[in-house]
Amino acid sequence: MTSSATGGSSGTGTSDGGQTWVPSEHERARAAYRRARARRSTLISALSTIAVALTLTFLLTSSPGWPRVQWTYFNWEKAVESFPAVLDGLWLNVRIMVVCGAIIAVFGLVIAIARTLRGPVFFPVRLAGTIYVDLFRGLPIILVLLLLGYGAPALRLQGLPTSTLFWGCVALILSYSAYVAEVFRAGIESVHPSQRAAARSLGLSHGQTLRFVVIPQAVRRVMPPLLNDAVSLQKDSGLISILGVVDAVRAAQIQTASDFNYTPYVVAGVLFIALTVPMARFTDWVGRKQGYQGAGGNL
Repeated sequence: MTSSATGGSSGTGTSDGGQTWVPSEHERARAAYRRARARRSTLISALSTIAVALTLTFLLTSSPGWPRVQWTYFNWEKAVESFPAVLDGLWLNVRIMVVCGAIIAVFGLVIAIARTLRGPVFFPVRLAGTIYVDLFRGLPIILVLLLLGYGAPALRLQGLPTSTLFWGCVALILSYSAYVAEVFRAGIESVHPSQRAAARSLGLSHGQTLRFVVIPQAVRRVMPPLLNDAVSLQKDSGLISILGVVDAVRAAQIQTASDFNYTPYVVAGVLFIALTVPMARFTDWVGRKQGYQGAGGNL
């Protein structure tokens, strides 16, 4: 038994008397046309990319200054020699990002909640949160690193470490928490007031409403920008090198100092890119899962 389907499709009977969908000849032709167009577009994209890459490579390698540039920035022997030290320093950057990122997420959420508390009794808390956010968003992060990394150990505060690594991490946490707090606050305030009203009508307290209703929705909504901050933190962890901490950037600087060959910096850059690009693509994927589409399309 055969029956017509909407859009030119047809169905055929099965042995058990049911119906199974079979595309019509017109639908198969359209699918074949779309596949051919996709293959053509892919081929054109690949050929144009190869042509541009070959042209740029030819222009670069045929320029008079290329031998000097190659020795200074793309020396293979120097790259192999410096790679172990830079990779060991990068492991410190990864640990800084993981530990500081976890603390920043918690601290930033606390500040965001403090800034969204209602009622006149909480005005001092809201004011303190506002001052904190304005202060650390206004200060350059490198200035905070210098103030705490060099100034705090000289104070020899009782019960606190004098390690520049510790105070460098504190500087990163203080600076990034201000930005993350604003991301969380935007998410909290984006939750419709009816959600709070419904939760309170069910007998939930203000704290329970925040915990079970508002914050879970807010965190889901701001996950893409939070991941962007994590990508930025991974890169900015290299700023801690100005305090003398031997991370990937500092290790590259030490390797460079011997012969003023800057290939170790390129090696450090490649390693940072190898970390941040997958994180950036994961951020894009999370954004697409939540319905965010960039105006320029996706790679």
